[in-house]
Amino acid sequence: MLTGDIPPNQTIYIKNLNEKVKKEELKRSLYALFSQYGRILDIVALKTTKLRGQAWVVFSEVTAASNAVRQMQNFPFYDKPMRIQYAKTKSDCIARAEGTYDKKKKQEEKAERKRRVEEAQQNATPNGPRAESNGGPAASSRPGRPSGQEAVTDPNNILFIQNLPYETTSMMLDVLFKQYPGFREVRMIEAKPGIAFVEFEDDIQSSVAMQALQGFKITPQNPMAISYAKK
Repeated sequence: MLTGDIPPNQTIYIKNLNEKVKKEELKRSLYALFSQYGRILDIVALKTTKLRGQAWVVFSEVTAASNAVRQMQNFPFYDKPMRIQYAKTKSDCIARAEGTYDKKKKQEEKAERKRRVEEAQQNATPNGPRAESNGGPAASSRPGRPSGQEAVTDPNNILFIQNLPYETTSMMLDVLFKQYPGFREVRMIEAKPGIAFVEFEDDIQSSVAMQALQGFKITPQNPMAISYAKK
């Protein structure tokens, strides 16, 4: 472990990231990967020379950050193993990047942001651990099949993914689905953004991934709708 003497806290520090990945894609991929552990309040990734290849992920709960540190240590992310530890503070990393920093103001903003998130969560109606851990209302976290698409009930080794944000890349889905045994590849269709096919070695392994990621949100507005692909 790389945590050293830093006590567990809500923010994790990640280094050894692939420096060739664009900042916005990196942030979206980090969100997709880490939001399975809990609600994410913020992701900081800066492309300055000094901070390239590094990122900070701020969770709403310390337990979520702890699970992420433990389970994602050395996970191959864009072909490089991530090195993860607890951050000293998110405030310090931003101060180093920007040179000036109003710590008291930032803490007040963070507290206000957390309060708004908690209010939004209280107004929502959670429905099981997946809806809560991925930070959204249950009504959208387990969607039905989109209209016009006939659900395929016979299991097979290829999954059909719908309701993806248009900016989704095959690498983002690769990072998400490769956590599950038997993963083979992701296939996207350029002419039809918003959908993809994910292939596993057999239908048992594809079923495990489908159950785990059904309704998973790559962005807060896009819960994935997963079914078996038509043969």
